[in-house]
Amino acid sequence: MQGEDSFQILVEPENDSLPLMEINTCKTEASEPWDYVLVVNRHTERERRNIYLQFLENLKGKGFQYEVKDDQKKVFCGIRAESWIFDLYCTLLLEPEDQAPTQRLTPIPPTTRIRIVHFVLKNTTAAGDTLGDLIKKGVFEAKFPLHKGEGDLKTKWAQWRNMFQKQPIDDIRCYFGEKVALYFAWLGWYTYMLVPAALFGLITFLSGFSLFNASQISKEICEAHDIFMCPRGDHSRRYQRLSDTCTFAKLTHLFDNEGTVVFAIFMALWATVFLEIWKRQRAKVVLHWDLYGWDEDQEEMALQLINDPHYKLQRHEHSYLRSTIILILSLFMICFMIGMAHILVVYRVLAAALFSSSALPFLEEQVTTAVVVTGALVHYVTITIMTMANKRVALKLCDFEKPRTLSEQESKFTIKFFTLQFFAHFSSLIYIAFILGRINGHPGKSVRLAGLWKLEECHLSGCMMDLFLQMAIIMGLKQTLSNCIEYLKPWLAHKCRSMRGCESSDPELRDWKHNYHLNPVHTFSLFDEFMEMMMQYGFTTIFVAAFPLAPLLALFSNLVQIRLDAIKMVRLQRRLVPRKAKDIGTWLQVLKTIGVLAVIANGMVIAFTSEFIPRVVYKYRYGPCREGAHPEVDCLTGYVNHSLSVFYTKDFNDSVRIQGSEHITECRYRDYRNAHDHNFSEQFWVLLAIRLAFLILFEHVALCIKLVAAWFVPDVPQKVKNTVLVEKYQRLRDKYQRVQKMCSSPKSTTV
Repeated sequence: MQGEDSFQILVEPENDSLPLMEINTCKTEASEPWDYVLVVNRHTERERRNIYLQFLENLKGKGFQYEVKDDQKKVFCGIRAESWIFDLYCTLLLEPEDQAPTQRLTPIPPTTRIRIVHFVLKNTTAAGDTLGDLIKKGVFEAKFPLHKGEGDLKTKWAQWRNMFQKQPIDDIRCYFGEKVALYFAWLGWYTYMLVPAALFGLITFLSGFSLFNASQISKEICEAHDIFMCPRGDHSRRYQRLSDTCTFAKLTHLFDNEGTVVFAIFMALWATVFLEIWKRQRAKVVLHWDLYGWDEDQEEMALQLINDPHYKLQRHEHSYLRSTIILILSLFMICFMIGMAHILVVYRVLAAALFSSSALPFLEEQVTTAVVVTGALVHYVTITIMTMANKRVALKLCDFEKPRTLSEQESKFTIKFFTLQFFAHFSSLIYIAFILGRINGHPGKSVRLAGLWKLEECHLSGCMMDLFLQMAIIMGLKQTLSNCIEYLKPWLAHKCRSMRGCESSDPELRDWKHNYHLNPVHTFSLFDEFMEMMMQYGFTTIFVAAFPLAPLLALFSNLVQIRLDAIKMVRLQRRLVPRKAKDIGTWLQVLKTIGVLAVIANGMVIAFTSEFIPRVVYKYRYGPCREGAHPEVDCLTGYVNHSLSVFYTKDFNDSVRIQGSEHITECRYRDYRNAHDHNFSEQFWVLLAIRLAFLILFEHVALCIKLVAAWFVPDVPQKVKNTVLVEKYQRLRDKYQRVQKMCSSPKSTTV
């Protein structure tokens, strides 16, 4: 479309609404007559050739023009819409009242041109098939809008050296549309807000170093040469001195200390403040883009009428039967995800048996550590595989639900895919945090898998070490390996495709071939980026009490992710179809859900996985300070002995097979049980009651803090509200003055 042939009419809207059409603050692209390109294999069959020619003729009947350029192997079809289509689009989205024909008209933005052309192309049929169906059948090979005028973005944004520079959000909006611009605006704000969270987490972690050698618990463990731990499984048929775990005890104190509780509450507050301030940022951006009163349904209907003047409105529908079927299938998939977590449990049990019989001395001595590390790697591979399966299942469920519009389809798909991904990512972590080592029984009477293999137990230094290692490995791999693959895969693919050559004497055809050799994009390309960030946000907030370095890793990853996505979109991929939006949609609800889940999960980690509650209870109920503090005595003196239960070696069914059993009469294990009958002791029930009380108190306090923060920080800045209010008042005042002028004009009389 020629820039001077299409204009946008600006009139005053009625019913006190803001203008529905955006004021064009973007630079128009250089004169480029073609908005879209379709690619056909030159040696396609005659039947397919007739179909694609019919498709082009159908486009021509809708007011489109096309030009065919032959290459040696491909046929490129340039598509453009006539100017009246864009004028019709502008007119349909304007309120009819008070149109001012003398106003200066402005050119329509290139993003809007591409969006209109894409919508009509997507809904045009030939031989009963849409363009998407024709591509699947091989009639067309590719479709894409052309990259044009991206030089500024390449210089100011899509370079690694710009990593610490501010993003040109307005330029991104003018080139890729509002939806992509809002994604990068959100990602930039998220990265900025990670700075205080990363600093607090780092301080919490480093504070453990100040007590690395001074911790009373670590001292007692390191000096416990006469305390022997019971054999922990079939892989360990010998007693182990408690002092052998000295190093791990010191490491555990780095992230399992008193600062963990404060950090968990801080992260609950941080998540709320982050979302509330983002809402304010979004309101400012949307007002700046003149999209405050934009109506997505109205634009959808306008595009449908442009595509088909006989379009009939598709009303909202709801089927309880269909919803019930989708709910059942979703629950089945969730159960399958939980089942995958059980498969990981089986792997860990079998891996423990395998490593115990290994010829490598290191594996035999560090069976638990090896199992945790390899289990995390298997979990990462499982996540990668299940992500592909979950996407297919979510799409099928979404198609079965029959959404009315693309935005509704995306919203429903988001909810389903996120739910499946959440269980795929976090089911194993939930098992480690709250189940591992708690259903194993006790020495002499262990719970066994299929009656053969003893269930895995927590690390000798506690379950927090297992959870910390699992989180560290998964986050480390996702932030490093995944980012490397995300960049190298399209880069290598682009290099391979570029080797085919873009030579042509026609500069226009050469540009089309260059765009064709870029990596293809699809409808959910931006969706995948959002989902990746949602999962990272989950790791950053959920279970952060066990891994306070998560915000720091996320901060480093996001600094890379922003430029990686920019380089992909501008340099390595075909141009995304611009989409208009005034918020991030369903993702905001996802973020709120993760925030609530984070409060619950971190409260449970502190209450049931961490040693925080047992230490506090011992200090004030059982320890030397129960009747008052003594400066010369540490209040945790004797805690290690108090927290370990006693088991008499004579009660082992096969004590002869255990190495060193002839010299040891009793061994210790982590639990609160009586020595004579192995039932739970009084301390266990006291601790359980206090753990539950703490969990309820922590969650209520954290949620109250979130609610107060949400109330204290308004979603929309007063400046934005006042600007909207002034515009409404000015329009009403102008209308009133015109009415007054009409009423006061002299009336003609007949004599």
